[in-house]
Amino acid sequence: MTTMIRNDNQQPNVGMEGRRNPYDSAVEQFMQAADILGLDEGLRQVLSQPKRELIVHFPVRMDDNSMKVFTGFRVQHNVARGPAKGGIRYHQDVSLDEVKALAMWMSWKCAVVGIPYGGGKGGVIVDPKKLSITELERLTRRYATEISMLIGPYQDIPAPDVNTNSQTMAWIMDTFSQHHGYSIPGVVTGKPLSIGGSAGRNEATARGLLFVVREAVKHTGLSLSGARVAVQGFGNAGAIAARLLKQDGAIIVAVSDTQGGIYNKNGLDVASVLRWKEEHGTVKGFHDAEAISNEQLLEVDCDILVPAALENQITVSNADRIKAKIIGEAANGPTTPEADRILHAKGIIVLPDILANAGGVTVSYFEWVQDIQSYFWTEQEVNERLERVMVKSFNDVYKIAQDKNLDMRTAAYVLAVGRVAEATKLRGIYP
Repeated sequence: MTTMIRNDNQQPNVGMEGRRNPYDSAVEQFMQAADILGLDEGLRQVLSQPKRELIVHFPVRMDDNSMKVFTGFRVQHNVARGPAKGGIRYHQDVSLDEVKALAMWMSWKCAVVGIPYGGGKGGVIVDPKKLSITELERLTRRYATEISMLIGPYQDIPAPDVNTNSQTMAWIMDTFSQHHGYSIPGVVTGKPLSIGGSAGRNEATARGLLFVVREAVKHTGLSLSGARVAVQGFGNAGAIAARLLKQDGAIIVAVSDTQGGIYNKNGLDVASVLRWKEEHGTVKGFHDAEAISNEQLLEVDCDILVPAALENQITVSNADRIKAKIIGEAANGPTTPEADRILHAKGIIVLPDILANAGGVTVSYFEWVQDIQSYFWTEQEVNERLERVMVKSFNDVYKIAQDKNLDMRTAAYVLAVGRVAEATKLRGIYP
């Protein structure tokens, strides 16, 4: 059979009008903390750019025996506090600048919750919904091989992110292990339980968000019981967050996914919405609710807003119409710096991504520790340890915010950047 070679890479349109470059946002947020901390110019240069950037172009054999060439990235921002840690996303709009921003945010996220990791991130430009499961496996194994010189249990530890999951991590772990001739479960986290995954990992991001929101409402006069919640993004983190918040008595008034959203001012039956999405692939069309767009969801009348989708959702163009009292960022980078200033002026409490969604990387750390020891904990033990980390981290950030009269994001950055800067200075420059 004749083999055809096609280059099907579609470069993301990062110059779309109104879409801010996420790396510019990440650097601006860092510089604001650097100013408060009084970091010198040399440290600013070191910490405002990645340590390593790898771009790979690799062929994948498709089911029809043709080949497509895909582009992937792996970026390590800083490894002063430990090995790089960060997810891998599969999305048609992945770009190098997006991955650089996400790697930087991972450095701060690991530091703000005090776990000994640096920041990393990876991605492949692909719409995984257009590939079969066998094509996805071949793409994953080839991508893992292409980045294998960077990853490892003591160098750089990938995890699931947008459009990747425990099966993706199993393929990467197996590929890396095959190269070395023995099983190395600690090379990735977010794996299935049967090959070294951790109990509680699937719910960790959402559960960590729940713990932080619980602490936040104590300082606002709100109660989670009866609080109206809107969740943008009904994937793993968003759907589980909706379920856990409802268990705490919250009323979920709106949810959405990539195809659209649904709203019911009296509250949605989250279990029924989950079943509907499993059957139809989207929340769109769910009965007993009116259709709304992702953009409209952000502006619904609610007490707590949970952006759990992608970056740049709350911007200068819609921030003044946000009605929520608390925003818990389950997604990475959903709010631009300009929007942050508007929200702060309105008195809205923003629980920043590097704190609010750090439950995922915290339990990834727990998984890695368990893999290294070959000794595993119960789900109750994992959740109890996670709660201690998230509550302490919230209180650390809240104290800085109160002491220095800062918003929560700036306070979280001051804490995180200070920890990474200290480690970088103590280790010095080699040679």
